[in-house]
Amino acid sequence: MTHDDEAGTLRPLTLAWVSRHLDAGERIVAIEALHGGVTAEMRRLTIGTRDGGTRDLVLRTYVDPFFVEHAEDSLLRETGALTLLAETGVPAPGLVAVDPTAEHCEYPSLLMTHLAGRTVLDDEGLETRVPLLARQLVAIHALRPAERPRKFVTLTTAETVVTPKGADTAAWTAAIDLIRKPPPPYEGRFLHRDFQPGNVLFDVSPPSPAGPRISGVVDWAGTSWGPADLDVAHCATNLAMLHGPAWGLRFAAAYEEAGGMLAAAASERLYWRVRDALAFSEEVQLVAKPWREAGRAELTTRAVEERLDAYVTASMHALG
Repeated sequence: MTHDDEAGTLRPLTLAWVSRHLDAGERIVAIEALHGGVTAEMRRLTIGTRDGGTRDLVLRTYVDPFFVEHAEDSLLRETGALTLLAETGVPAPGLVAVDPTAEHCEYPSLLMTHLAGRTVLDDEGLETRVPLLARQLVAIHALRPAERPRKFVTLTTAETVVTPKGADTAAWTAAIDLIRKPPPPYEGRFLHRDFQPGNVLFDVSPPSPAGPRISGVVDWAGTSWGPADLDVAHCATNLAMLHGPAWGLRFAAAYEEAGGMLAAAASERLYWRVRDALAFSEEVQLVAKPWREAGRAELTTRAVEERLDAYVTASMHALG
């Protein structure tokens, strides 16, 4: 067995648990730590098969005490989502096994199939990828599960928002005042709740004349039921911080062009857009770190804060 670093090893109980869920004659031949995750450790397990070939699985393990406390709920929601998605055309991992309460493993864990492709966070080619992201999100929102997931949750309040240094004070004050109001009425949809470029895999190699295609959508732990505007706003905020405010503003239009339905009133759209953007003010450093690790070295915490400020300001001016 080979390991790329210490984080690429498996703890004894977890190793035994994973092994019990392999087919007869299979064994783990390599383990690779996957980077970019915020709430859990992620590893790709290469499995040697009986015929001499290999296949890959992915193991999600919650180890941070804060996230372990919420792991059971997250893993059960992801398990339900992956079970549902197996019967749809949405490209998602297949569920292999789950241990939500660490009954068998050292920590709460989920084992799933590995999807081909990779995340693409570069500016180059964004004009092609944004419509693909929009169409994929429309397809997710079109799902009508027999049993709805839990209602969406938003934790940010007017009191917890962190206004960036040097921000447009008037715009931020108006935005904060906006989220003091009750949420507007909405038609519920099946939400991913963290749909953004870091959770979408593209099949980009070898280059195809038809261009890139989405090969997978991952991280379904936040699956919930709520307004389509909230998922759209979340992806838009990520695009604004990754690629510039203009891309965040364009995503809603791309979603509608793909057939998606957003709130009819501009004031309602603004509420959800701002609520999501302000939520990021509390965790800019946490969000920016994996982007830098993925090669976007210019996305310092300060640079991302400045883009977030510009996006909030532009949103208030555009729809306010």
